[in-house]
Amino acid sequence: MVFSSSIFLVYFFPLFLTFYFLADKKYKNIVLLLSSIVFYSWGAPKFIFAILATTTVDFYFVQLLHTSTTEKKRKLFLILSLFLNVGMLFYFKYCNFFIENVNVVLNSLGVKQVAWTKVILPIGISFYTFESLTYVIDVYRRVHKPLNNFWDYQLYIILFPKLIAGPIIRYHEISDQIADRSMNDTVDNKLTGFYRFVIGLSKKVLIANVMAAKADEVFALPAGQLSSSVAWIGMLAYTFQIYFDFSGYSDMALGIGKMIGFKFPENFNNPYTSQSITEFWRRWHITLGNWMRNYLYIPLGGNKVNSKFRLYFNLWLVFLASGFWHGAAWTFIIWGIYHGFLLVLERIFLLKVYERIGKFPSMLITFILVAIGWVFFRADKTSYAIQFVKQLFTFNWQMPLRFISPEFVLCFVLALLFSFFVSVKIGEKIQQKIYYSYYGLAGNLAMSTLSIVLFTLSLAAITSSGFNPFIYFRF
Repeated sequence: MVFSSSIFLVYFFPLFLTFYFLADKKYKNIVLLLSSIVFYSWGAPKFIFAILATTTVDFYFVQLLHTSTTEKKRKLFLILSLFLNVGMLFYFKYCNFFIENVNVVLNSLGVKQVAWTKVILPIGISFYTFESLTYVIDVYRRVHKPLNNFWDYQLYIILFPKLIAGPIIRYHEISDQIADRSMNDTVDNKLTGFYRFVIGLSKKVLIANVMAAKADEVFALPAGQLSSSVAWIGMLAYTFQIYFDFSGYSDMALGIGKMIGFKFPENFNNPYTSQSITEFWRRWHITLGNWMRNYLYIPLGGNKVNSKFRLYFNLWLVFLASGFWHGAAWTFIIWGIYHGFLLVLERIFLLKVYERIGKFPSMLITFILVAIGWVFFRADKTSYAIQFVKQLFTFNWQMPLRFISPEFVLCFVLALLFSFFVSVKIGEKIQQKIYYSYYGLAGNLAMSTLSIVLFTLSLAAITSSGFNPFIYFRF
């Protein structure tokens, strides 16, 4: 089940809110936990048992880690917990990739290939695995004590608003909220949470889905048949698809969380207005960037290393890992290496170039570099991605009319507008007003009306079309 499905919007979500709001304070976490189990089980009934089993074992590993009196025992239980979580992630997400590549090598050597039944990827495994890792590592580092309540730990891991696609939340960021959310349980938060949810739903359904249809159409063509104009349309369509899809889903998660008293960390901050790749990664998938910094980059030495070579290597390695985290394919690995390479170039000289040429040229260059990277992220094969990028610069501007339908043009203009309007001061003020300001009676009436209209349009679009892709199946 996903947030942008009619089952969720018409049945699950209204029923959940009804039971949750009617439940006594001491039963709200029970309602939320049971709802989260139902939510995940709807689309992956077999895998819910794997999640519950591993979280149960992990809970007791962490308890033993905390109560151990010697550093040797603490490290033992840390390793056992890491082995459990990373092992699950490796088996479900990366076994197919490694076996396929081993078989390619064996086939080239004329050796019999390894027999293997492909493993199905559980939805959201990358997200909840990273949260499990943060919990055990932070307990080991003594950032916080482990939970005494087993069910609170289960709730932290499988809390349905963040389960499928994040944001990736460290336990200490919401520990107090799991125990008591009464402080945030206000009518204003329920209303503004609903507004945020509808904004995210509209971004996903009314913009991202239209961009997705065009991106699929273009990327389905042989690269050699693409003109430059069609290749640019396909690349830009996917560039906007992934942003409005992912940020829209994050908006929905934050909105649901706010409606039930949680305050989740922001996950996106207008990344396409970035003036460098360094800035882009402070604005894109913020919680993943924070995770990589705290649990990989800093342990590697971070900026506090003895040589520039080691600093550049650390940056490159972190983004190689980031690419591999996103998917078990060479295209994702190359995408990570590409971003790591650009970050190193910025540290060497590009940041100084951006300072000299000014805000908007830097923003345009960064946007194009990011968009080219998305070609590798979207393509199924590395060879296709390379050919696709070449077609961008053949300067053949033939444009079949089917690629510029009125619906696509309208959504493209909206995507362009909403991606960049905060680059001017009036845009920043509008965003601040919509997302973070107190509305008052007149403001709530206006936003409620607008939200109902957008919700109706989104639901109509979902029910009238069978095309509603879920991009996180790849992650």
